[in-house]
Amino acid sequence: MTVNGQQVDLEVQVSNEGDYPERVMYYWAREFSSALPAGEGYSRLPRTLVVSIIDFMLFDCEEYHSFFQPLEVTRHTLLSDKKGFHFFELPKLPDDVSQENMLLLWLSLFKADTEEELEKIKGMEVPVMSQAINAYYTITASSEFREKERLRAKARHDEAQALYNARREAKREEKFEIARNLKKMGMPFEQIIKATDLTLNEIEKL
Repeated sequence: MTVNGQQVDLEVQVSNEGDYPERVMYYWAREFSSALPAGEGYSRLPRTLVVSIIDFMLFDCEEYHSFFQPLEVTRHTLLSDKKGFHFFELPKLPDDVSQENMLLLWLSLFKADTEEELEKIKGMEVPVMSQAINAYYTITASSEFREKERLRAKARHDEAQALYNARREAKREEKFEIARNLKKMGMPFEQIIKATDLTLNEIEKL
């Protein structure tokens, strides 16, 4: 999306699946490289930012907000302001948020896990936050939303089950390989069974 002439890519990530800094750099490169109209000079490339709201701690610091730009490593001279990464780490947010701090209010809305937390924000009587929460209640109350959530939950369950089955199968193949090697070494079947938990029939078929 475009905000004040800048390209902004907003990412919301619940869990750390690894390599997140590399992922946001890839997102930035994709947005930046596609923003130049054909035949235009490089100076026309817009400032492109990736804003990440993440529900896990990524950096070893107390600050919930980190901003990165390309700098020379000794002089700290800015190479270009057209590349930037904002990270907002939700677990580091303060417990008490002022009505005047709209940034923290919005981040607290992303962090809220329960209806009580939403009502606490709504109770601050900040009009735009109340409107956002009411809109959220309206959306989540719809049957279409509930069906999408059910399908998402099913997809997550199916993915977890597939991963479990793949790991179990890999472990089983590892046991077969161990059993083959032990069999070649002439170890008695009874000891191979104890070492691998395979059945006599499975070992005889190797």
